[in-house]
Amino acid sequence: MKQDLVTDIIQGMIPYINNAQTERLQEVLQHALFNYDITKVHTEDEISEQDLVESFLSAKRIEGCSEKTLKYYNATIQSMVKSIDKGIKYIVTDDIRCYLTKYQSEHNSSKVTIDNIRRILSSFFTWLEDEDYILKSPVRRIHKVKTGTIIKETYSDESLELMRDNCTEIRDLAIIDMLASTGMRIGEMVLLNRNDIDFNERECIVFGKGNKERIVYFDARTKIHLQNYLQSRKDDNPALFVSLKFPYNRLTIGGIETRLRQFGRKLGLNKVHPHKFRRTLATMAIDKGMPIEQLQQLLGHRRIDTTLQYAMVKQSNVKLAHRKYIGWGDLWSLKNTNLKIFVLKKDS
Repeated sequence: MKQDLVTDIIQGMIPYINNAQTERLQEVLQHALFNYDITKVHTEDEISEQDLVESFLSAKRIEGCSEKTLKYYNATIQSMVKSIDKGIKYIVTDDIRCYLTKYQSEHNSSKVTIDNIRRILSSFFTWLEDEDYILKSPVRRIHKVKTGTIIKETYSDESLELMRDNCTEIRDLAIIDMLASTGMRIGEMVLLNRNDIDFNERECIVFGKGNKERIVYFDARTKIHLQNYLQSRKDDNPALFVSLKFPYNRLTIGGIETRLRQFGRKLGLNKVHPHKFRRTLATMAIDKGMPIEQLQQLLGHRRIDTTLQYAMVKQSNVKLAHRKYIGWGDLWSLKNTNLKIFVLKKDS
């Protein structure tokens, strides 16, 4: 309780004193209060833990975070607060470290998941520090979790053609082509309306993360299949993709994911899901020499590092590059060496 009181006093003085004065004040308070017993009296005007969380989420909402992201932020922070069972202002670095270790052990979480939690908590406590609610973020000394590079699967040309050939519904064929040729997110596709499509330019405007607009493009095959699908529809729903049966509701993310998963099982394909189309397009674009900056804009990534994570270079191309730049050079050197040996033997 004494340390909590010292912390409260220090935090209240932050706007008026520098770092050296802060350290000295802390030493004086700890010495002066050493022989005292402290009892806390709760008052109604204190800012509650929930108020701090809500204020943080409001700040993130203004920055453009989606409601889905804010919900995830809130759940992550509330889980931490409940587990540590200590006032937010009094949480220290060791509390966060222990929480992350315990969470990973109990949930058997991957390093990526743990680092995502660390990033959210870091954002929260950094905001508290910037707003002078706390002296220093307890996450500041907890560094990024190192994660191994996992080569994620992409669709082969054969797999894509197999899916197209086995579509029994023209709508499903249009969905597969739309995902494969545009590389758009599934969340972006389900928001599209019929009038968003420009068939002349073979493009459409989508709303990405943070409600950012960007143009995506589709190929001639997608154009034909999409036109055939729209011409076959008998409903007046403005949505681009709707259910096959009445009342022809707009398709949801979950609906398309389930449909593709069932389709993959039927064809014996491994892990068929919408995001895999996006990763496939990125890999194909890199293989064909598309500049990474253009691919970044096409995919709607804010940071180019994210684009590099999506685009996996095919191993066959690595092998060809090795032969081109390294392997054939060694072979040429070996041929020259053999030629010299042959000439020497002949001369002798």
